[in-house]
Amino acid sequence: MSSYQPKGVKKIYHTLKRNLAAAWLSKLHPIQIGITGSQGKTNTTEIVTKVLEKMGPTIRTDVSLDTTFNVPITALRVRPSTRFVIWELGIDHPGEMDAHHEIAQPSIACVTGISPVHTDKEHMGSLETLIKEKRKIIEHLPENGTAVLNRDNEFVRNMASHTQATVKWYGTTPECDMWVDRKSIKITLEGTHAEFYIQNNTHQSQVIKLQAGLIGTHHVYNIMCAYLLVQAALPGKRITNLFSEIISGLKPLPGRMSIEKGPLDTVLLNDSLRANPASTQAGLETLHAIEYKQGRKIAVVGEMGELEDPKGEHQKTGTQIAQLDLDYVICIGPLRKFTINEAIKKGFPKDKIAYAADVFEAADRLRKILKKNDLWYLKGSLLRNYNRIIKLLNGQEVCCDAVLCPYDHCR
Repeated sequence: MSSYQPKGVKKIYHTLKRNLAAAWLSKLHPIQIGITGSQGKTNTTEIVTKVLEKMGPTIRTDVSLDTTFNVPITALRVRPSTRFVIWELGIDHPGEMDAHHEIAQPSIACVTGISPVHTDKEHMGSLETLIKEKRKIIEHLPENGTAVLNRDNEFVRNMASHTQATVKWYGTTPECDMWVDRKSIKITLEGTHAEFYIQNNTHQSQVIKLQAGLIGTHHVYNIMCAYLLVQAALPGKRITNLFSEIISGLKPLPGRMSIEKGPLDTVLLNDSLRANPASTQAGLETLHAIEYKQGRKIAVVGEMGELEDPKGEHQKTGTQIAQLDLDYVICIGPLRKFTINEAIKKGFPKDKIAYAADVFEAADRLRKILKKNDLWYLKGSLLRNYNRIIKLLNGQEVCCDAVLCPYDHCR
């Protein structure tokens, strides 16, 4: 996300770089694809990139760079031979999407979903402002462009009237151009399987079975979004076989629902790089749904930041937990007390959920309860650096005891 803004000489340099990037890209004519949303951006970008790379020279934004600097750097990497440019356009302040569009000019764009992340006063200020800012990506599309939208997300669904481009829908209902049969979704430690329906020009549905090396119920949405984006970028091409081959070989990005060998002979489902309401819900749902009989299922969930209604959003997690079949839950941080209270209030066993003030207390609790072959889910954000819990359980030193850990070498 973009929050740092250069000042002084750095600002002059950055402005010159942006102007050069805009001028350079305007002279070239690659197919540009823009991807935004509150969740799923990076994995959707990864899928689209892997598929389009097989069709021609492809450039994408760097997953590790701040968006403010990422966009001009990406533009300057484009060459006359580049066929596709895929922009992952994150925003966390008003006006940022307009700034991105000074350089990036996608003709194909998607909104993966909207949830109330970055809606606190220091960032967007409200959910309404967030929606308006994210929506700009499809408002900028040309009339002959394509907007790919998540029909299951109410906030995204309501965006359709704000674009002149052709709208392609994905979701879980037959009204969509691509939809998934919820009952067909199966999740294992090897990946996600599901049956998808694709509407053709004669409104007949083609059924395809896809197996992705990505773990999580939310990945069915990333798959559908990516498929429709690729389809828009390659009109008239038969892409199903290539798409299926590519996603079957994909592996989760580290810290984004990646399966790892955990401490104390356990299995770790590491989802510690991002934490917002939608991704937390998806992660817990995945832990519940995953087929695993070798041990218990344990969830470790940290606080979510930058929310307009922190108490309410953390209570919602408690409501969800009460509906899931989990053997034990550890909640980290003061806001997670609302999660615990709500879960118990809704019927989750009091002796199966516990509070930890910080990563040290969480590690102590885990050390006492983890058994060989247990599957445990670690949900947190990069800023809170919950990988320290793993290091503590392995008997390694950590660099600091701060709640917000700013040191790169800690990670």
